[in-house]
Amino acid sequence: MEKIIIFAVLTVFSMVVSGFYFIYKGTDANRKFARAFMKLNLFVFAPIFVFGLISLVPQMASAATASTGGNGLGFLAAGLSTGLASLGAGVAVSNVGSAAIGAVSEDPNILGKSMIYLGLAEGIAIYGLIISIMILGRL
Repeated sequence: MEKIIIFAVLTVFSMVVSGFYFIYKGTDANRKFARAFMKLNLFVFAPIFVFGLISLVPQMASAATASTGGNGLGFLAAGLSTGLASLGAGVAVSNVGSAAIGAVSEDPNILGKSMIYLGLAEGIAIYGLIISIMILGRL
C-alpha cells in the first residue's frame, strides 16, 4: 500500500509540473521557461512511470490472478483496449472537429461531409470497446 501512495504522490507532482506549461504561455521568455518545465516533466514522469510498472503491476497482476483464477491479465487487456482506443478517438475527434468547424464556417454546405469524418474518428473507440467485449467473452 505504501508503494501505491508514493507512486501516486510522485505522479501528481510530475503532472503539476506540466501545468506550468499551460499557465506560462505568452511571451518568448515565458515560452522558454515553460519548455524547460516540460523537459523537467519528461525527465521526472518517465522514471516514475517505469518504477510503477516494475514494482506495482506484477503485484497487482498476481493478486488478480490469485483471486479470479488467472484472469487478471485478461481484465487488464480489456481495460487497456477500451482506454487506449478511447484516448485515440478523443485525439482524432479533437483534430477533425476543429478542422470541420473551420471548414463549415467558410462553407456551410459541407456540414454533412464533415460529420462523416467525425463519425469515422469516433469509430475508433467503438472498435476498442468491441475488442474489450471479445476479450471479456473469452475469460
